[in-house]
Amino acid sequence: QVQLVESGGGLVQPGGSLRLSCAASGSIFRIYDMGWYRQAPGNQRELVAGFTSDGSTNYADSVKGRFTISRDNAKKTVYLQMNSLKPEDTAVYYCYADITALSGSYYRRSGYWGQGTQVTVSS
Repeated sequence: QVQLVESGGGLVQPGGSLRLSCAASGSIFRIYDMGWYRQAPGNQRELVAGFTSDGSTNYADSVKGRFTISRDNAKKTVYLQMNSLKPEDTAVYYCYADITALSGSYYRRSGYWGQGTQVTVSS
């Protein structure tokens, strides 16, 4: 059973910083894409930042220059360093990963989501 466990959310003042972590666990054979989405009330879930299977990164235009995604392959963990936070960054942040993992007697490739972590930017 694959699990994605997020941590690091919280309340921060505008201009502040937070670092999110997402650790994948389970009988994982390979991780392809892995990254972060967010969803604010009344909005659709949107990509914030992510790694593709070839190691390249994607960022939403709204966070370029402020957020940085990084990873530790040995720990199967991705991080999202968020600087210069704005009130409009307030949302639930979800970790996502495209993973091949053991499912019963077979390996199967599926998408997985974390439980989400709340980020609130407010004075």
